[in-house]
Amino acid sequence: MEPQPVIDPDDPRIAEYTGLRDHHLRRRRESPGGDLEGIFVAEGDIVVERALRAGYRIISALVDATRTKPLPDVVPASTPVFAAGPDVVRRITGMAVHRGMMAVMARRPVPSPGAVLGDATRVVVLERVVNPTNLGIIARSARGLGADALLLDPTSVDPLYRRASRVAMGEVFGLPYARLPHFPEGLDLVTDHGFGLVALTPDPTAEPIDDLAFAPDEKVALVLGSEGPGLADETMSRIGRRVRIPLHGDVDSLNVAAAAAIACYVLGRGRP
Repeated sequence: MEPQPVIDPDDPRIAEYTGLRDHHLRRRRESPGGDLEGIFVAEGDIVVERALRAGYRIISALVDATRTKPLPDVVPASTPVFAAGPDVVRRITGMAVHRGMMAVMARRPVPSPGAVLGDATRVVVLERVVNPTNLGIIARSARGLGADALLLDPTSVDPLYRRASRVAMGEVFGLPYARLPHFPEGLDLVTDHGFGLVALTPDPTAEPIDDLAFAPDEKVALVLGSEGPGLADETMSRIGRRVRIPLHGDVDSLNVAAAAAIACYVLGRGRP
């Protein structure tokens, strides 16, 4: 696993690492039909290690040429490792730093929503959450506070996008997720699997979230909307129960990631 030096940012061996700052472009490139279909980039030792432990396959690694720390033990010895100085890394990735290590990983088939719901009791459903930082925080909170799975509408950002998995500290790899191809119609599939829907909203007429109480085995789906506009009216019309987080002063709402953490805590109360 001796690192191979890279001095040319156009070196074809590291083409998969280019343009990492533009998540809209990366999403297109990594989507079906894109030139990077079937891969994603993980950033940082902990994130790479958690991806490997979750069963994802590493294709190559890019490290800082000044790195002296060994790679995580779970990185196979046969992995191609490339080393580049800070200026070259910046020109390759578009970023000044990359936490000492990046890795190109192979994607796995995303399960169907039905497969994810079949093994779950508590799920988080996201609509129009396009900010990868928010999604990463939500995924980490969901996994840490007892949610079993994540369901995404077609517009929400890819959970495996570099910034999302980095912010989540790799917890996205241990949280089953699927996309609902049609939304909000896809919520019917959720209820067909026995889940009750709960919408989180800043609407002052909604019931306080403190009033929620569920049996440990009760199936509940928490539905969250994007920063700012929140859930679409059509989505809200399909959800019978609406809850709010009581706020003080003239603050009318919380960041969606902060609100999700509070709601996931309430959702997970009483679970073993």
